[in-house]
Amino acid sequence: MSSSKQAPLLSRDGVNLLLPFIIITSCFALWGFANDITGPLVKAFSKIFRMSVTEGALVQVAFYLGYFCMAFPAALFIQRYSYKAGVLLGLSLYAVGAAMFIPAQMAGFYYPFLAAYFIMTCGLSFLETSCNPYIYCMGPEESATRRLNLAQAFNPIGALAGMYVAMHFVQERLHPLDTAERALLSPEEFEQIKSDDLWVLIQPYIYIAAVLVAIIILVRLLKMPKAGDTRSSKKLSTALGELVRIKNYREGVIAQFFYVGAQVMCWTFIIQYGTHVFMSEGMDERSAEILSQKFNIAALICFTCSRFVCTWFLKYIAPGRLLSILGILAAIFSVGAIVMTDRSGVYCLVGISACMSLMFPTIYGIALRGLGDNVKFGSAGLIMSILGGSVFPPLQALVIDSGVTAGGLPSTNLSFAIPLICFIVITAYGTRAYRRTHSGETE
Repeated sequence: MSSSKQAPLLSRDGVNLLLPFIIITSCFALWGFANDITGPLVKAFSKIFRMSVTEGALVQVAFYLGYFCMAFPAALFIQRYSYKAGVLLGLSLYAVGAAMFIPAQMAGFYYPFLAAYFIMTCGLSFLETSCNPYIYCMGPEESATRRLNLAQAFNPIGALAGMYVAMHFVQERLHPLDTAERALLSPEEFEQIKSDDLWVLIQPYIYIAAVLVAIIILVRLLKMPKAGDTRSSKKLSTALGELVRIKNYREGVIAQFFYVGAQVMCWTFIIQYGTHVFMSEGMDERSAEILSQKFNIAALICFTCSRFVCTWFLKYIAPGRLLSILGILAAIFSVGAIVMTDRSGVYCLVGISACMSLMFPTIYGIALRGLGDNVKFGSAGLIMSILGGSVFPPLQALVIDSGVTAGGLPSTNLSFAIPLICFIVITAYGTRAYRRTHSGETE
């Protein structure tokens, strides 16, 4: 049984923190939107700029590199100031990065877009480094994992909005010429179509920048609690030295690195996977891409529903045990995606999303357990592990681009061996965390 069953969820020192919880939880939806409008656009960038899958995957490299670079600066910032200040700075950088899509489109080159993504995710790094431990501190530590799962349950709502926008306001509005036909265009025709497509691509970012400005004003004006905002004179080097000696935390950072890599791969390359399957059925490339995106949205709907269901299960099943169960199921679905060459493989990728729903906040909650005044720096280390989303997708893209086959399986299928390895690592962490908790081993 979970030890958090009787612990209050949203109160601290007798103060009800429901309203602050709602406000901070809205930020989870905001970075969910950014994360999941980006994945489908890897294919769009590849087509617009006539690039390989590997070059298009640089979008994910730039996107998740910002998380890595800003996590500890964000922790130092909120250590000196407050969680609210970290949230405001994160929202501001997010807005600036989104606005940078306008000059990037005017320049007409690929790399300014990568710079815009990097700035945007520096802001997301501030947001996640601030919001996750802020939610963690809005109540007893015993109920922290449930509280994080509840807040994170609203992240896929923003993600669904991002995927919907990517499909209906970007992919469906791009020029219908497929990749092969674009390769035959004259330089003048290519530049005109590229300019038109880039204008379509940047419009969602213009609107989200405007929304962010409004939210910044709202958060600035609201009075927020000081939960967890205790200042510490502890040096970063001292905190890191203490953290790396904690086995539960150290392994949690590794597990989170592999989890984020798996999530990004499964939600990015379902487009390539589905397009390959549906074109083999006789569908044209554009229709196959749009149908693949519909399956991606279905995957995220499963993810969202599963998040709420699994949050309820956490009242009765220990976090480590539930994490290991879902890790095993995700690994089984990954094997299905590898060995099946028809629509069954696409259904397996949808099933993986249902299994992934619990993983990020549960790993996060388990890893932060017992860190005391090192929670802020511990949170930064876990946010830095989001770098997995920058490391693994290019590896999978290289496998896809290689065209290698084995046993009659295409390279797109074989590439999902990489997410399979990630889920094995996550399962091992959940199992070890559960055993430590129930054996009384020092974490």
